[in-house]
Order: sequence, then structure tokens, then C-alpha cells
Amino acid sequence: MFDFLDVNDLLGAFWVTVQLTVYSALGSLIWGTLLAGMKVSPVPLMRGFSTAYVNVVRNVPLTVIMVFSSLGLFQTLGVKLGASDFTNINFRLAVIALIAYTAAFVCEAVRSGINTVPVGQAEAARALGLSFTQVLRLIVLPQAFRAVVNPLSNVLIALTKNTTVASAIGVAEASYLMKGLIEAEAQLMLIAAVFAFGFIVLTLPTGLLLGWVSKKVAVKR
Repeated sequence: MFDFLDVNDLLGAFWVTVQLTVYSALGSLIWGTLLAGMKVSPVPLMRGFSTAYVNVVRNVPLTVIMVFSSLGLFQTLGVKLGASDFTNINFRLAVIALIAYTAAFVCEAVRSGINTVPVGQAEAARALGLSFTQVLRLIVLPQAFRAVVNPLSNVLIALTKNTTVASAIGVAEASYLMKGLIEAEAQLMLIAAVFAFGFIVLTLPTGLLLGWVSKKVAVKR
């Protein structure tokens, strides 16, 4: 019944999914935090850029961003991101697309955490002579991240599922293999169940772990 697993690299496909998730999560956390910092910045140009970026990206389907990364960046502009073969180029382009999309949601999560920090703390830090960047880095963000572990875990789980869109540009992750198996095998329900279980294995422990972390680091007010 599970003969199709013997001739297909199921673990390899899910490993690609894990790699996409990890690289995209790290990149979107960095870029999303920068966007959140811009959104609360005293500089109007930064606030405008961040607001425009988040509003535009959140309202564009991920598939469009993913396809644009391949057709626009690679095929039109010749961007290869340091890779030489087609497989690595598509993988890196998929990571860039996932970062660009997910960072908008990370930004909103982090911004909501920033809003939970009492304004008086930032004002006291500024009165001591700290710059806006120092206040954000030393006072505000450490508390903000503690307040948004749960929202960020939801973003991470959504990112894990969104990696399936990378199959649109030929990245051989789990859903790409599933599509091939469905076309080649007559066991639709069984194949779907196997891959659904695989994604549950990836996402459920993540949600439970980060939920526990959220309770441990929650700011008591």
C-alpha cells in the first residue's frame, strides 16, 4: 500500500520544506523587525515606506510574489543570487519571496508588541540621553518580543504551510513531490493523508513549543 514511498525521496522533499522554512523564518524575522522599527520611527519617510510595504505585500497573493521572483528577478533581470544551477537558483528565489511576504506579517506582530511597552519607559530612556535606535534595541524590542511569541509562532506555522507555493517555480519540496505522486499513482487519499501527516509533524510541535515559551517569557504587568 505504501510502495510509492520506496521509490520517492519523501524525507528529502520534507527536508527541502524544512530548509525553506528555517531560512525564510530567519530572514523574515530580521526584515520584519526592521520594518517594525521603521513604522514607529520619528522619520516620516521611514514610516511611509514601512506602511506602504506592509499594506501592498499583505494584499498581494504569495503565488504572484513567488512567480515574480522567478520571471522578474531571474528570467528578466538575470538575478542568480550567487547560484550556478537552476535548482539552487529557484530555491534561493523562493526564500527571497517567502521573506518578502512573511516579513509584512512579522512587522505587524512586532509592532503590536512594541505598543504593549509603556511609553514612559521609552521617554525615561530618551531623557537619559539614549538615541531612538538605542531605546528600540535596548528597552523596547526585548519586551516586545516577549509579548509576541504566540503571534510569531502563528506566523511561523503559516510560513511552513506557505512553502508549498514554492512548487510553482519548480522547487522540489513536499507539495511538489505530492503533485507528482498524485499524477503517477492511483492512491489520492492515501498520498494526501501521508503528506498532511508530514506537515502536522512539522507544525504541531512548533506550536506547542512556542506556546510553552510564550508562557515562560510573558511580561507580567
